[in-house]
Amino acid sequence: MSQQVYGFIPARLASTRLPRKLLLAETGKPLLQHTWEAARQSRSLADVIVAADSSEIADAVRRFGGRCELTGEHPSGTDRIAEVVRRSYREAAIVVNIQGDEPEIDPQQIELLVELLARHPEAQMSTLATPIATREVRDSPSCVKVVRAGDGRALYFSRSLIPYCRDVDRDRLLHPDRLLHPDTLHGGSPWLLHLGVYAYRREFLLNLTERPPSRLEQWEKLEQLRALEAGAVIQVGVVDRRAVGIDTPEDYARFVERVRSG
Repeated sequence: MSQQVYGFIPARLASTRLPRKLLLAETGKPLLQHTWEAARQSRSLADVIVAADSSEIADAVRRFGGRCELTGEHPSGTDRIAEVVRRSYREAAIVVNIQGDEPEIDPQQIELLVELLARHPEAQMSTLATPIATREVRDSPSCVKVVRAGDGRALYFSRSLIPYCRDVDRDRLLHPDRLLHPDTLHGGSPWLLHLGVYAYRREFLLNLTERPPSRLEQWEKLEQLRALEAGAVIQVGVVDRRAVGIDTPEDYARFVERVRSG
């Protein structure tokens, strides 16, 4: 059996700020279908599978022609994916975790995740980041920051602002219009926003999800810290932009408008 790369979209029916958001269909398609179609454009993936917690989502996926597997209850999407990989996808050498509420994900970013693991055989995981360009993102604990080593390895992820620029007034790094000043450290933003998309080597994913939550993970509420505390190498690629996540009714209304005007 050949070793392949598969994309998985963990899908929960419940959502706090935007109820049943993955099934919203004001564009004529469920939000989840937009994400699935975008991910399938990636040349790296043999297939894209939805790992769902409800038969209602599974039925919707089958109606638009996708593959879906039902899972049990899990604390995270990563655990949900691991159940499906362990049960049904022995041939999956690399597993890509794709967020279901990012319908405008760039398929080339998925390809970069896979390329990072190919170029760095010492890495067990890969993920992405993008330069932080506004005060709102910089200062929000909901926006996760990452610091990389010179070779691109993740050193730490945090909801706090890292690195701390001790000798520079951080507000001087921003224009009044909220865009980065061109004279920032090293010719660009000193801060990177972590993007919640990952690629895992199969065995590492299965082993990671069998570990209990780590100390730092519990403090920061960031599951990628479990991997760092376990000694994993996480390779971080930097991209120019992030996909817009759909978290609120306003987010979804703007997405519908973009689709209709596009």
